[in-house]
Amino acid sequence: MQTLLWTLIIIATLGTASYFRMKLMNATIAVAIAMLLGSIFGPVGGIAWLVFLIIAIPLNVESLRKKYLTAPILDTYKKIMPEMSSTERDAIDAGTVWWDGEIFSGNPNWQALHSIPQARLSAEEREFLDGPVAQVCQMVNDWDITHKDTDLTPEVWQFLKDNKFFAMIIKKQYGGLEFSAYAQSRVLQKLSGVSAVLSTTVGVPNSLGPGELLQHYGTKEQQDHYLPRLATGEEIPCFALTGPEAGSDAGSLPDSGIVCKGEWEGKEVIGLRLTFDKRYITLAPVATVIGLAFKMYDPDGLVGDKEDIGITCALLPRDTKGMEIGNRHFPLNVPFQNGPIRGTDIFVPLDFIIGGVGMAGQGWRMLVECLSVGRCITLPSASAGGAKSIALATGAYARIRRQFKMPVGKMEGVEEMLASIGGNAYLMDAVTSLTTKAVDLGEKPSVVSAICKYHLTEKMRQLVNDAMDVHGGKGVMLGPNNYLGRGYQGAPIAITVEGANILTRNMMIYGQGAMRSHPFVLKELYAASNEDKEQGLNDFDDAVFGHIGFAISNTFRSIWFSLTGARLAGAPFDDETAVYYRSLQRFSSNLALLSDVSMAVLGGELKRRERISARLGDVLSYIYLASAVLKRYDDQGRLKEDLPLVHWAMQDCLFKLETALTELFENFPSKVMGVMLKAIIMPFGRSYQRPSDKIEHKIASILQSHNGSRTRLGEGQHFGEQDCLMGDLEQTLKDVLASEPVFDKVCKAAKQRYPFTGLDAIAQKGLELEVITEQEAELLKRTEAGRLRTINVDDFDPKELIANTQAAKPKRRSAKTTEAA
Repeated sequence: MQTLLWTLIIIATLGTASYFRMKLMNATIAVAIAMLLGSIFGPVGGIAWLVFLIIAIPLNVESLRKKYLTAPILDTYKKIMPEMSSTERDAIDAGTVWWDGEIFSGNPNWQALHSIPQARLSAEEREFLDGPVAQVCQMVNDWDITHKDTDLTPEVWQFLKDNKFFAMIIKKQYGGLEFSAYAQSRVLQKLSGVSAVLSTTVGVPNSLGPGELLQHYGTKEQQDHYLPRLATGEEIPCFALTGPEAGSDAGSLPDSGIVCKGEWEGKEVIGLRLTFDKRYITLAPVATVIGLAFKMYDPDGLVGDKEDIGITCALLPRDTKGMEIGNRHFPLNVPFQNGPIRGTDIFVPLDFIIGGVGMAGQGWRMLVECLSVGRCITLPSASAGGAKSIALATGAYARIRRQFKMPVGKMEGVEEMLASIGGNAYLMDAVTSLTTKAVDLGEKPSVVSAICKYHLTEKMRQLVNDAMDVHGGKGVMLGPNNYLGRGYQGAPIAITVEGANILTRNMMIYGQGAMRSHPFVLKELYAASNEDKEQGLNDFDDAVFGHIGFAISNTFRSIWFSLTGARLAGAPFDDETAVYYRSLQRFSSNLALLSDVSMAVLGGELKRRERISARLGDVLSYIYLASAVLKRYDDQGRLKEDLPLVHWAMQDCLFKLETALTELFENFPSKVMGVMLKAIIMPFGRSYQRPSDKIEHKIASILQSHNGSRTRLGEGQHFGEQDCLMGDLEQTLKDVLASEPVFDKVCKAAKQRYPFTGLDAIAQKGLELEVITEQEAELLKRTEAGRLRTINVDDFDPKELIANTQAAKPKRRSAKTTEAA
C-alpha cells in the first residue's frame, strides 16, 4: 500500500510539472526530490533510483541525448515521413500563424485575445458606408437584377466605378481607397443584405485577383499602368484559375504556357504560347484585364536551365488576339457576371507575367498567400451580412404573421428556428470582426481563413433554410416582394467556390493546421530536411523533445480537466462566461493531445484519413468560432442583455465540438486507442447539451421586438426608406408593436377578442366605442396596410413567366471542340 502511495506521489509530481510545463531540468529535479522523500519516508529504493537515472541522465545530458536518442529518432522520422509536393509546401508556408497557434498550444492566452484592439471604422470609411454604400443599396432592385435584367443596371455599374467600389484594396498612391479589411467586410455585409449580385460584383475585384496580386508582386511598370486604371474602374479585373480538369486540385492545371520566340508589335521577342480552358470565372464577361494561372514550361532553355518552371500568373488585356470571352454561366438564379475564358496558342510577351520573369513559377505561392487574406473577407462577410439581414427580417415576419390568433413567432417550433438564426448571425458577425482585424494587424491567417470560409458559408446555408421554414409560402413564391428566395437558391454558390467546402473541411483546415499551427511539427519537418546535418540535428533535438514534453503535458492536462470538468481552470472573467473559457482551455489541451496521438499512430496516412482530419478540424474550428464570440461580447461592453445570444452560440459550438470528439473516438482507426482516448478525455461521457428551450425563447423574443440586442445584431445593414423591402418590414414591425396595446384596448371595450386582422375595421370600431384617438386609428389602418404587404405574395400573368426559349438556349460545345480548346 505504501509503495502504491509513493508511486502515485511521484506520478503526481511528474504530472504537476508537466501541467505547468516546467523545463526538463526543473521537472527532473522535482521528481528527484519526490523520490528522495520517498527514500527517507517510504519504500523508494535502489531499483527505482536506477530506473530514474537511466532515463534522466540521457535526457538531460545534451551530448548523450543527441547521440543515443535524437539521431536514431531522426533517421526513423526521415524514413516514415511522406514526401511533400511543392504545392503542399507552398500552401503550408503561406500566411501566418495567429490565434490558431494559441488553440493548438493547449493553453490559450485569453489576455492576448482580449488585448487585440476592437475592429473600428475610420471616419472616411464610415462616411463611405453611410454615403455611397447606402446610395447604391437604394439604387438596386434585386428582382429586376435577378429576373428581368440578369445584371446590374448601367447606372449602378457607373456608380460603382465613379465611387471606387472596385478600389477598396488599392493604395491611395494609385488612386484607390486603401480601406481596412474590416471596412471592406462591413461594405460587403451591407451590400449582401440587399443583393448577392451586387456584393459579388464588388467583392471579387477586392479579393484574390489582379489588384491584390499586382500590389504584392507586380513590377513597378505593371503597378503604375494597371492600378490607377483599376482604381477608377477604367479596367475591370477577373482572375482565371479554375478549369474543367482542375477545380479544387489547382495543382493539376492542364493550362500551359510554353516559352518560345514570336512576334509582338512587329518585333521578335521571347514570350509565351498560351493554351487554356477556364470556367466559373467571375466578372469574365465584362472584364477588361484577365489574370491567368497556368503551368509554364521552357523546353528550349530560353529563360533558364529548368524545363518545368511551375504555376505562373500573367495579366492579359481583353483584346489579346485569340482569347475567347463573351458567353455567361447562369449561377442558380443569382446572375452575377460569370463565364468561361479560353484560348489556343495565344502568344504574349514575357513581361505579361505578374512580377516579370523573376516571378515565373511562383504563381501558386502568390495565390495561396493572397487567398489566405481574401478568404477571410469576401465570402465570410457576404454570408454574415446576409445572415444579419435575414435574422432581422425573419424576426419581424414572425411577429407580424399570425396564425391561431397569435404571432407565429410565439410558437415553440418557430422559436427554435429563430434562435438558430439569431445565434448564428451573432456568431458569424463576431468571426468576421475578429478575423478582419487580424488582417489589419498584418496577419495572413491561412488556417483561420479556411475555417471562416467553410463554417460561415455552411451556417448561411443552414440559416437561410431555417428562415424559409419560418416564412413558408412567403419565401417560396418568387417576385418583387420576396426578400428570401434568391438567397435560398444561391446559398450553394458560396459553398463551392474558393475551395469546395468538402475539400476545405476534410483536408484543408486540419491538414494545414496540424502542420502550420502546431508548435513543433513544422519545426521537426524543416529540421529533418535541413541539408546542414549538424544544424538539422540540433534543431530536430530541440523540436522533438519539446514535442515529447508538450505531448506529456497535454496528456496530464486532459486527464485533470476531464476529472474536474475544468472547474479549476483559469478564466479571465468571473461571470457567466467563465465556464466557457474553462471549457475551451480543456478542449485546446484535448486537441493538442489528439493531434499528437493521431500523427503518431497514422503518420503520413493521416492526410488520407479525411474523416479523421475533418473531425479534428471541427474541434479546431469550434474553438476558434467560440473564441470570436467571447471576444465580441467583451468588445461590446459585456452587456447582459446580449447574453442569450452568447449562451446560444457558445453552447452550440461546445455541443458540436463534443459531437466531433465522440465521432472521432468511435471511428478511430485503432479501436483500442479510440477507447483509451475516450477514457482520458471523456471518462464520464458527454458534458455539454444543446442550447436550452429557455435560451431559445429569449432569442426569439429579441428578434421580434425593438431592443438594443436586436439593433446590435443588425448593425450596419441597409434598411433604407419605407419603399425598400427591408425598410418597409422594419416599419411594419414597429407599427405592429405599437398597435397591439391599441388593439387590446378596443377588444377590452368591445368585450370580444378579435383576430389581429382587418385592423382598419378594428380602428373604426374603436372610434365608435370612443376608446381610441384619431391618431391611434390611423396607426391601426397603417399597420393593416403594412401587415398585408408583409404576408401577401406576388402573382403574375402567365405570359410574364414564359422565357424567350430561343434567346435562352445555351450553346453546346461538342466533346471534340472541348478537347481542342
